[in-house]
Amino acid sequence: MSSRLYQPVTAGALHLKNRIAMAPLTRNRAPGAIPTPLMAQYYAQRASAGLLITEATAISPQGQGYADVPGLYSTEQLDGWKRVTEAVHQADGKIVVQLWHVGRVSHTTLQPGNAAPVAPSAVRAHTKTVLIKDGVPTFVETSMPRALDLDELPGIVQDYRHAARNAIACGFDGVETHGANGYLLDQFLKTGANQRTDDYGGSIKNRARLLLEVVRAIVDEIGGERTAIRLSPVTPANDITDADPQQLFDYVLAQLAPLGLAYVHLIEGATGGPRELAERPFDYAALRDVYRKAGGTGAWMVNNAYDKALAEAAVESGVDIVAFGRPFIANPDLVERLQRGAPMNPPDRATFYGGGAEGYTDYPTLF
Repeated sequence: MSSRLYQPVTAGALHLKNRIAMAPLTRNRAPGAIPTPLMAQYYAQRASAGLLITEATAISPQGQGYADVPGLYSTEQLDGWKRVTEAVHQADGKIVVQLWHVGRVSHTTLQPGNAAPVAPSAVRAHTKTVLIKDGVPTFVETSMPRALDLDELPGIVQDYRHAARNAIACGFDGVETHGANGYLLDQFLKTGANQRTDDYGGSIKNRARLLLEVVRAIVDEIGGERTAIRLSPVTPANDITDADPQQLFDYVLAQLAPLGLAYVHLIEGATGGPRELAERPFDYAALRDVYRKAGGTGAWMVNNAYDKALAEAAVESGVDIVAFGRPFIANPDLVERLQRGAPMNPPDRATFYGGGAEGYTDYPTLF
């Protein structure tokens, strides 16, 4: 009997042919922040996934934090994304775009006018971003940010709204709001980055305010059934921490529940690292219960170091969708490989970030 992992599922307006999603994967192959025809080929190759989630995509020039990552705010970018969505749909796939504002995880050379990156508070992230120097991706320390003024926040909410509208105009099946991994919305959520004393800092309610305003604006623009959220309660990615993540995310999920979201995407443990953190225990099953009891109907998607056995067990235990990240880099036909128990192509880490077709669209399939 085939595992439920390979059977269809509905997530809001998204009718998916299986319960395997391709997680967002930054690949730094969009010079000038414009999606390329090569990107269209890359995503179409992986369209056997039930859902493709694009690499994180900046909602505005201010939201950019890495070299050669795409945006969703100019005519040229929208034209590039239209080629991507058309290619995926021709391959019978479904695709959503991940909306991104990096906040403090940026560098002055990537910001308009070489300005300082913005953040909830002027607290530097002890992490690195990627610049392209002489054609070579280079990791550099992020720049010192400035604190956003209160009157700037409505404009950021509107940038998210506008990006969501652009996404639907480009042919995307929906959007995933990036509220994870230490980027802007996560920075506002968590005590390690948010030292504000106004209505957007201090209490859990205040720290969650911006994320909730953003998601509500997107839902108002394109409908909850095409809107999703990605969250990472305990990851230390990009130097992010919180004093009480269980209480924080119980509140956030209870507030999101009435919005009728397509799905909630949870990163379990440390992004790209251990699934369990002894110093940061977290009860994900309890969080899902909070969401369901508050009326949340969206699909529940999990992510981080899942293999075939873990994924099949997860859906049998009530998870709706499992997202795979790095396995999709080297295995465009990952769904078939998982279902058959076939061996996986090894990834070439040297080609993860930047470059062309090598290590991007040239991995072999089973047939």
